[in-house]
Amino acid sequence: MKVSARTALLLMLCGMISSASARELTLAELKAKAESARPADQPKLFIEIARRQLDAMDKEYKEGQSEKAQASLKEVVSYSERAGKASTESGKHLKSTEIEVRKMTQRLKDMKPAVSFEDRPPIQDAIDQLERVSDLLFKRMFGS
Repeated sequence: MKVSARTALLLMLCGMISSASARELTLAELKAKAESARPADQPKLFIEIARRQLDAMDKEYKEGQSEKAQASLKEVVSYSERAGKASTESGKHLKSTEIEVRKMTQRLKDMKPAVSFEDRPPIQDAIDQLERVSDLLFKRMFGS
């Protein structure tokens, strides 16, 4: 009897945990949440949006959807810049934002040789812009 009561309790707890974490916000919901968030919370949200757009961009390039990939790439840059700006203005999440921007920069560098020659210049422009964001965050953390 005790074993089945424990099992039932364990199953109930597992169900509660999985239902709470099962639903991830859609990209549109995440964007809306980021826009209305406190400035101190925005860097993490903007970085999450940029990361998701980077995933989408990678998939789109692999599927040969160059135009969609270019649009996603623009959002990667835009939301990374917004994360950097929100972080420097609030003074919050500077280190984690800089690290994430640097990771995305490296990922773009790794992707660049795999795309067509025509698609490389926009990726290089994005790399340059993300490196500037990373540099600004680094300077904000440690000074000139």
